[in-house]
Amino acid sequence: MAKVKLSKNREAEEGGDEKKNTSLRLSGKTLKALKMRAIEEDTSVQKIVETLIEDYLRKRRKKAR
Repeated sequence: MAKVKLSKNREAEEGGDEKKNTSLRLSGKTLKALKMRAIEEDTSVQKIVETLIEDYLRKRRKKAR
């Protein structure tokens, strides 16, 4: 199967910045639950993780003030 690379225009539409890759290790149980939640909410694991990180960073910025 061929990999599809998003164009910079598509990346800009999805959040304004070019996306970068990272990886993390989760237990199988946690990953399965996360995938199931994403399906239930008609979203992606990517979007859930990104939203959680953005919320975390926003809260930390408020505490730093």
